[in-house]
Amino acid sequence: MTGRRKFLKASALGAVSLGTGVKTFHIGNTKRHLSDELLGHGNFQYRVDRAWGDLDPAKTPVNNCHEMVMDRKDRLFMLTDHPKNNMIVYDTAGKLLFTWTLGFSGAHGLTLVDEGDTEYLYVTDSGLGKVVKCTLDGTVVMELPTPLQVGTYTETIPYRPTETAVAPNGDIYVADGYGAQFILQFDAKGQFIRKFGGDSFLQPDKFKQVHGVAIDRRDPQNPTLLCSARIKNTFKRFTLDGKHLEDIYLPGAFISRPVLDGDNLYSGVCFGMSEGNYNMQLNKGFITILDKNNRVISNPGGTEPRYENGKLTLMLQEIPVFKHCHDVCVDRDKNLYVCQWNAGGSYPFKLHRI
Repeated sequence: MTGRRKFLKASALGAVSLGTGVKTFHIGNTKRHLSDELLGHGNFQYRVDRAWGDLDPAKTPVNNCHEMVMDRKDRLFMLTDHPKNNMIVYDTAGKLLFTWTLGFSGAHGLTLVDEGDTEYLYVTDSGLGKVVKCTLDGTVVMELPTPLQVGTYTETIPYRPTETAVAPNGDIYVADGYGAQFILQFDAKGQFIRKFGGDSFLQPDKFKQVHGVAIDRRDPQNPTLLCSARIKNTFKRFTLDGKHLEDIYLPGAFISRPVLDGDNLYSGVCFGMSEGNYNMQLNKGFITILDKNNRVISNPGGTEPRYENGKLTLMLQEIPVFKHCHDVCVDRDKNLYVCQWNAGGSYPFKLHRI
């Protein structure tokens, strides 16, 4: 157990009560407000710091906090769709380090790629239909061609990319999650290879809102592509050349992108359901966490996961901490950072694992 987690386990030490449900903890030189209430289940339980990422909205505004990644220096890069500052960079204590912008008002997807000597970011803008590769200070070094430019879409087919993933060999996978529901595969130099998927609710190798995509390297000898089919409440697994392998069904969870850390799979649940109403509903967000066998083991903010006869039962929001969880980032101490869409311009929350 890390020093930070030992500290939080011994929560009476160095804690000053601020009233019902909130304590002030002094961690290093930083004062944090942690809820008394535990979120999550089993070995994946957390205390929430709602103020961790708060900044002055007059100086560093956000519309929606879409996605976050952590670089090798433990800096947290958060993508927003506010054109004044698309990128807000924090340290793990919540201190603002710097910002920069591409001027994207539809900035949506953020992927970090470590190429050995240098780390890069891939940013998607679903409104402009753009995917760019840039340095950590925001210098664009490549822009992928659109599917119309490479001849795989016609002018009548919408292209609104939401996410990217990069394979071990450098191939780039673009999820057209708000467009035509294809995964578009390019090589490391941006040359188009193929597309697969498409739009269908019933066909298992197709999607309804292929919102996120990630490379699953938990089997290092056999990496695969995990894609979220949000409207189907399902992660879909493909080979790296586009062959459908399996579905992971998460009833009740309109999931965001898959996030892999160690043996575990995390995702923000952006929309949820309620008992008796199985349509997509606003303000029902929570986090879901799966183990290496793709069984749900914890739902911070949601109901405890239950399996009956081997099948996962309906998962719902239980504690209304979140509105719409758009992404989760995991740090080296296994704390979580939660970015939200349509949450009143709120900054990221930190979930301290205990």
